[in-house]
Amino acid sequence: MNTDCGRDGFQITFSIGRGKNDKNDYPIFNTINNLFFLRPFTRVIIIVNIGITQKILIDGFITQHHFNPSPSVPGKSSLTIMGEDYSILMDMLEIPILHPNQPDFVIVNKIILRYGLIPIVIPPPQIFIPLAVDNDPVQTDTDLKYILQLANKYHYIFYIEPTDTPLVNKAIWRPPLQMGSPQKSITVNMSSFNNCTDIKFQNNSLKPEAIYGIVQDRLAQNITVPVIVPAPIPPFLSTRPAHLANAPFVRTKIFDSKGEDTITQAYLNAIAEVDKSRDVVTATGELDTIRYGEILRSRRLVSVRGVGNSYDGLYYVKSVMHKIEIGSYKQHFILTREGLGSTISSVVQ
Repeated sequence: MNTDCGRDGFQITFSIGRGKNDKNDYPIFNTINNLFFLRPFTRVIIIVNIGITQKILIDGFITQHHFNPSPSVPGKSSLTIMGEDYSILMDMLEIPILHPNQPDFVIVNKIILRYGLIPIVIPPPQIFIPLAVDNDPVQTDTDLKYILQLANKYHYIFYIEPTDTPLVNKAIWRPPLQMGSPQKSITVNMSSFNNCTDIKFQNNSLKPEAIYGIVQDRLAQNITVPVIVPAPIPPFLSTRPAHLANAPFVRTKIFDSKGEDTITQAYLNAIAEVDKSRDVVTATGELDTIRYGEILRSRRLVSVRGVGNSYDGLYYVKSVMHKIEIGSYKQHFILTREGLGSTISSVVQ
């Protein structure tokens, strides 16, 4: 499972059994000479072959066992292992650390490097970075929680994903919606080009929210400054974003300063709150991986074609669940965007 709102994870189920000579235990639990390879915190890398290309789905560690022994039918026992991605190692130790006179993005980069990861850290816009750090940031959480705390401050996301080289991972700290080249298109209603076995769309016109209010800015002699955010910040993936197309019928909320005392942080909080209501259109469906010929990745863009002008176009991939069985490989996806209408005239085939 790859998702933009939490750690990636995996689940593998094994059918297990034991013969007449295995009176003491199931062979898979063999602990002699440490042969139990599925013990907790064993590193697991799941690789799939797409044509002649190897793709790494996840690089993580086993965190749970679910053992289901069959009480009466031989050969029907099962062992399910569950695990999480590499970031679980960053969430194991709480220790107070002082980060003297360092901007947040420098702190994030420094923490990432301690784990041997490739850092991809995008600094916030200069307007949101103070000219001087007026206190020394103190970390009291785990490295992962602290990085997520700093990400939330700028409405950023943080995640770790594998590269195409085994045992090499990259850690990414960036804005939530990053424009770039879309992945291979999801295609329906186009005969031999079809690669999607099922797709459904939901358009929730009650989700958009706007923010207005005031804040006292201590850096400007405590003057009262208005905070107004009527819509998410571009770029947009649709030609008719619901926040703009549905105006004036957009739910409007009073800004809660939550104790913030600078206009910069107040606007960051307001923008983040409005952006949470951005995903008005949601698409769910299933890909036939053999016909699609690629691994659909979350946290990236993908194009959809064949469903009409209103719902064709670019989407943000919110999550992908890979379901692999003997003779079958399906990818269940959730896509989102802020409105209707395509902003592109061609797609990646």
